[in-house]
Amino acid sequence: MQLKNRIAIVTGAGQGIGAAVAMAYAREGAKVAVIDMNSAAAQEVANGINAAGGTALAVACNVALRAQVDAMAAQVTQAWGRVDILVNNAGITRTAMLHKMTQDQWQDVLAVHLSGSFNCLQAVVGGMMERRYGRIIFVTSAAGVLGTIGQINYSAAKAGVLGMTKSAAKELARYNITANAIAPGAATPMTETIRTDERFKDKYLDRIPLGRWAEPQEIAPVFLFFASDASSYVTGQIVAADGGMTIH
Repeated sequence: MQLKNRIAIVTGAGQGIGAAVAMAYAREGAKVAVIDMNSAAAQEVANGINAAGGTALAVACNVALRAQVDAMAAQVTQAWGRVDILVNNAGITRTAMLHKMTQDQWQDVLAVHLSGSFNCLQAVVGGMMERRYGRIIFVTSAAGVLGTIGQINYSAAKAGVLGMTKSAAKELARYNITANAIAPGAATPMTETIRTDERFKDKYLDRIPLGRWAEPQEIAPVFLFFASDASSYVTGQIVAADGGMTIH
């Protein structure tokens, strides 16, 4: 088991890629804190992990709210003693063309993706530094690299996550903590419109060399790599698990 006896926090784990990652980590021996704003969804994933013989704890948390993040990290630490792996996967979308985007739409997306990732990172990194071990995994997007129409808030947040990843990698390397990012393909409920709306799906699919949508279960192994000792000499990197869409 690649993650035997490791303790992992996965945010946004109530569905989609986050749920697939939580289950993959549990199968590889990690104790997994399933974090989501939707407490029922988080509990359902945790129940599934526990029923399959794994170990999981569901915690309701809005990562944009620092007090909730601190309480969540304290609950996980109290239950299992430490945090070894953090997956910053929680996200939302508030779609609008830039000239119509409201201040709330802008702030809400940055609060979850960018501030939320920082909140979770800062809440757990102190213990990792003391133990001189940690795996930090951020989730970015092709939108953060290429830009996108109708989601300037999301693109800006995901571009910020790239800078956060590289800065964290440089600061934390001396403590044997790695920080990497994954840019997944369209495999989440947030991309449902792109995958199903006749106005977008063919145009978007034409940009993917593999010619098909991603499944959460085929993205999860990339998260497993970055959480495991197989990536012990890899830090500050961004892997695009996107079917080749962002080939340079």
